[in-house]
Amino acid sequence: MTAHPLVGIRACVFDAYGTLFDVASAARRAADDLGDAATALAALWRDKQLQYSWLRAVQGRHTDFWQVTGDALDFALDAMGLVDHDRRHRLMQLYRELDAYPEAAGTLQRLRTAGLPTAILSNGTSDMLAAAVAHAGLGGLFDHVLSVEEVGVYKPHPRVYQFALDRLRLRAPEIAFVSSNGWDGWAAAAFGLRAIWCNRQGQPHERLPGAPAAEIRSLAELPPLLGC
Repeated sequence: MTAHPLVGIRACVFDAYGTLFDVASAARRAADDLGDAATALAALWRDKQLQYSWLRAVQGRHTDFWQVTGDALDFALDAMGLVDHDRRHRLMQLYRELDAYPEAAGTLQRLRTAGLPTAILSNGTSDMLAAAVAHAGLGGLFDHVLSVEEVGVYKPHPRVYQFALDRLRLRAPEIAFVSSNGWDGWAAAAFGLRAIWCNRQGQPHERLPGAPAAEIRSLAELPPLLGC
């Protein structure tokens, strides 16, 4: 993967969950209730959330990401013996107010100052994304906030990436797509986007078609890579 600046980029599109927003922060902020189970619950919740989105896409049984997130939480709470109505309600509300990664705002501001259009392309519903952006103080830093609900299928279906091209009116090689999810980065690259993998955890490379154009460990490394 290149460490040299990518040329010809006309817009930067971000995945939301796990890339801009820390999906573990909901359970972490409920640690007063969850105690030592918070980390394990966050991991299982996220795993089932992704699994359910993929399985629904394969089955052609789409429902919105709020429902998927709730179903995944129900599974995780049940599996860990933590079922409680008030706990579930609190965690779901906290998911609407996820913490942004510390470097997210500064990175977006640098890109905007350099004149590079920015967007979100996410599985989240428009309402979920609006709530997360507002809570994180990132309002005004995106030209577009794109939800798969306008497409009716989850990433990594090619229709989702095509949706970004259609809305931004750009060709695939002109878009830098940033995701911390390896499967998302590889799929976007296979589609033709200039994918940048934010590999915060030092994970091994995916064994899937396509390969990101670049790998970073923090969003703070993104502006120089895009010449900003």
